[in-house]
Amino acid sequence: MDKLVIRGAVIIDPQQETISSEPNDLLVIDGRVEAVGGPFPAEDKRILEAQGLCCAPGLVDMHVHLRDPGQTEKEDILSGCCAAAAGGVTSLACMPNTSPACDSPEILREILEKAKKASARVYPVAAITRSLAGEELTDFEQLKNGGAVALSDDGRPVSTAGRMMDAMRRAAAAGLPVLSHCEELSLTRGGIMNEGEVSRLLGVPGLHPAAEETATAREIALAAAVNCPVHICHVSTRGSVALLRDARRRGVPVTGETAPHYFSLTDELLRRRDADYRMNPPLRTPEDVEAVIEGLCDGTLSAIATDHAPHTLEDKADFLRAPNGSVGMETSLAVGITFLVRTGCLTLARLIRLMSSSPAELLGIPGGSLQRGAPADLVLFDPDEPWTVEPGRLHGKSQNCPFKGMKLYGRVKATLLEGQLVYTD
Repeated sequence: MDKLVIRGAVIIDPQQETISSEPNDLLVIDGRVEAVGGPFPAEDKRILEAQGLCCAPGLVDMHVHLRDPGQTEKEDILSGCCAAAAGGVTSLACMPNTSPACDSPEILREILEKAKKASARVYPVAAITRSLAGEELTDFEQLKNGGAVALSDDGRPVSTAGRMMDAMRRAAAAGLPVLSHCEELSLTRGGIMNEGEVSRLLGVPGLHPAAEETATAREIALAAAVNCPVHICHVSTRGSVALLRDARRRGVPVTGETAPHYFSLTDELLRRRDADYRMNPPLRTPEDVEAVIEGLCDGTLSAIATDHAPHTLEDKADFLRAPNGSVGMETSLAVGITFLVRTGCLTLARLIRLMSSSPAELLGIPGGSLQRGAPADLVLFDPDEPWTVEPGRLHGKSQNCPFKGMKLYGRVKATLLEGQLVYTD
């Protein structure tokens, strides 16, 4: 029997949104949480000293691109999970826009087999349509039986409302969440950043907020019409937040997530003509940032996910032609602490809920819990430690981080998976 005592930590329980008023111990037996409190005797136990640190359930990132199979020069399952562990992420949902797309039990098996050696739990999201083409629906029951925890065509929207309605009904019957990439392609018009003052100054095509908001409105209308749930990915505009707020007040079964860069950064950074600040949806305006923060504070937005999207240095070298996307698992907790907790917008316990127990509940997977018997997937961190983001020291394969050079607060010191250390600082 393996026994571990994490000694002297401030314990954060995101399910109850509580923080212990004084340091406590946490007892782990055979990779499961046994008890919180103590002190527990040291005999026949491993001891992990955690004085001055917070101990919380490991983060659950419900929106990650691991690029495996097919694009492993950017990231692979093992390297992506190393980045996850360094950021305190113990569970992640990987998106299906791989090469080939994750639209079959064979691809699911390949992903899950590789993930057996990873330093985080990997939960595959399977494609809604075959080859992510937006047309023929995949076999949802077959994909669920193969290990998929959700369905998405992330990277592109499902092409028509009728097809999306069919998908939502079939997914609800199969017991799989639908994660929707909301983008009306007829409104994107080759845009590479937010349409506004900065795009006009740079003379580059912009992505109008209406492209996201129109598609968000469609998914809400469908969810209301058929009473089937849908989850809106990477919300970035004040209009989308307002649509979600209204829908949730009306009892429509819709939830939404945002990403750290949407509550902390604006399109002003694109003045540098640096493609590391290009992602889809794009960085928006200060007013959009404020609205996203309000959505997190009032419960309109249910989760924070990174949309971790690695690209090589060569990919990102040309501002105009570079693919969209940025890496974010190693910085997500610190960005949340810096921009939401230290500013007084959220309590630390609420932040951890948005990044652990809430996404776990949305996906229907274990995680985000300190209840007895829960997996001892844990993060130890110093919420006050300052550090500067150096892309060359990140643990994944790619360095396209929009927080590069930024001073953040909150440093992960150790990550445990089933009570075993998978990362230490």
